[in-house]
Amino acid sequence: MWTSGAEQVEQAVAECVGVLGAVTDRDWEAVRAGRLEWSCRETAVHIAEDLIAYAGQLAGRGPEAYTPFEISLEEGTDNAGAVQVIRTMGVLLAAAIRTTPREVRAFHPYPFRSANREGFAAMGVAEVLLHTHDVAEGLGVAYEPAAELCDFVLTRIFPHVQPGPTPWRTLLWATGRGELPGREPLTEWRWSNNLVIPTDRLTLQGVTPAAAGDLGTVGDGGFEWLDGGPVEGTRVGAGLVFKQYEDGVHRPEWGMYVLVRREDGRALGAMGFHSVPDESGRVEVGYDLVEAARGHGYATEALRALSAWALSRDAVRTVVANVERDNAPSHRVLARAGFEAVAEDTEQVTYELR
Repeated sequence: MWTSGAEQVEQAVAECVGVLGAVTDRDWEAVRAGRLEWSCRETAVHIAEDLIAYAGQLAGRGPEAYTPFEISLEEGTDNAGAVQVIRTMGVLLAAAIRTTPREVRAFHPYPFRSANREGFAAMGVAEVLLHTHDVAEGLGVAYEPAAELCDFVLTRIFPHVQPGPTPWRTLLWATGRGELPGREPLTEWRWSNNLVIPTDRLTLQGVTPAAAGDLGTVGDGGFEWLDGGPVEGTRVGAGLVFKQYEDGVHRPEWGMYVLVRREDGRALGAMGFHSVPDESGRVEVGYDLVEAARGHGYATEALRALSAWALSRDAVRTVVANVERDNAPSHRVLARAGFEAVAEDTEQVTYELR
């Protein structure tokens, strides 16, 4: 069953509290947290700060900036009190995730200036896992989170990172905290929430590897689909996206987008790129719609928006579409979106937009 992430936040926080709660008698102020410049005490407080900050973003739903507040522990709060604050802030983030509608997005800078509840859940889990690791490393305590928590993070906000031998080792490498065979150590890193491109009636929502893996089998990818969806073309495309992720060549902006209708939040179909732009600046696009959504101009509207976005990138000069000769509706979509037929053979017609 698809998850919005509240359960993962709760599990990550419970594991953190269990590990740190067992060593509250240590001196956290005098010990540096792993490779960080912070002390173990400062890092523990930072975990709590991140959890409540993400809860505040979801609750306030501000589109342009962080909600302007911070927390501090009362003077004299001991380490056990700090752990209690982490536990409490985790409860608040989980509650915010559960009560936030799926379509809501709020400000976060990396990299497209917004995230949905699932993105904030993944960021919250990442902060807990990584900084618990930092504190545990500083204090000489064994810690390894559940593999499914690491996978939850990687498949949602590290779509550009190829899976490694284990999810935990991969996450540590992806955040500059460890090594993986055959990969150079990282000194800089940043996670990536999915891109959303708005139109008048739709949002084109970038599909994460987690959603692609689910859609590529029998799942809904976390979307509420119009009757009849997702169609077979969407499942095939999603499977290709997940294969690119496994191969380490997936670049999320150049992947798949689900078309979601603004008025009711229902998914109508999918549209996306076959791969990254080639050396000549050409990128190929494909799409399909649930049958009940056809004939209303949704595909044309989405194609105009996605093509305009692509052509605004420095790497793109031409958007290409190949359509079967007898697919008259798709020919009309391309013509209305401004594409021109430039070549044809016995099976298909090639269209371009520059």
